[in-house]
Amino acid sequence: MKALVYTDTNEIVYRDEPAPILEPGDVLLKVEATGICGSDMHAYHGKDPRRVPPLILGHEVAGTIASGPHEGIRAVINPLITCGTCEYCDTGLSNLCAQRELIGMRLPGAYAEYTKVPARNLIPIPHQLGFIKASLAEPTATALHALNLARMKSFRPLAELKVLVIGGGAIGMLTALLLKGYGCRDILLAETNDLRGKSAADHTGCRVFNPITDTLEAPDGYDLVLDCVGGEKTRHLAVTAVKPGGIFVHIGLMDALGGLDIRKITLFEITLIGVYCYTAADVRAAVKAIDTGLVGDLTWVETRPLSQGAQAFSDLDNGLTAAAKIVLRPDN
Repeated sequence: MKALVYTDTNEIVYRDEPAPILEPGDVLLKVEATGICGSDMHAYHGKDPRRVPPLILGHEVAGTIASGPHEGIRAVINPLITCGTCEYCDTGLSNLCAQRELIGMRLPGAYAEYTKVPARNLIPIPHQLGFIKASLAEPTATALHALNLARMKSFRPLAELKVLVIGGGAIGMLTALLLKGYGCRDILLAETNDLRGKSAADHTGCRVFNPITDTLEAPDGYDLVLDCVGGEKTRHLAVTAVKPGGIFVHIGLMDALGGLDIRKITLFEITLIGVYCYTAADVRAAVKAIDTGLVGDLTWVETRPLSQGAQAFSDLDNGLTAAAKIVLRPDN
């Protein structure tokens, strides 16, 4: 089969690879669409020791079951594979399972014509939902998970909060769109790429500012801050922006450097929430959110053939596209 393979730092190669070999309980999925995630870019830069080349990356995937009794069913993958029996899995916190694996990390991913996954990790999608939109279920689930955690810690409904979303990538865009869908109207989005910032303003209707060239309008003034980047500078911006008694949700995993003013967090009783992935319930909810239009029409998503994946990675790396999400589709 044809696949896009991460072979070295800043190197992605389109080439022939062996088809997946199914283990007991596995299902073969014919891939129809796979999104490029920020974590894939992190690996591309050689900054993720868990993703060792050569490796087929990609975990934001939709396709058609190609084998077994459910052949022909359209589905998305919950790419987080867990044990299903530990205390975390038993109590609805499967994303914290100590034995968790993620396709496209240590296991082969979905930048390919076919991929495999345990049958329990497949979630059917409605017949009317297109594969391109469906492939955004994974990042949508991340945004949903983050907002659900924030909702549980907030003293007021999300719709009433003054919110700062940091990052105009897919997670940031989807977070802003979900907040809009929940009735929140006071949302500021921070993005350093002006092409992407304009796209975010056009498609979310949020106010957008560039933290490199613009001044934050309300330091200590945001009830809820969501860092969808997770870098030292974005953490610093988040802590600067959050108000006393506010909530800071950390989603991105760009680096593990500084940026946290722990004194402010302590003295002002700021709630700090770390977010990792999602549960199967979040993925199912994400499919419904996309299908019902809660996250809009998703016209900001760009599609390219899998064979042009190397150029897509390069364009994202160099800020040459306004798209917050590029989805790759097999050429055949």
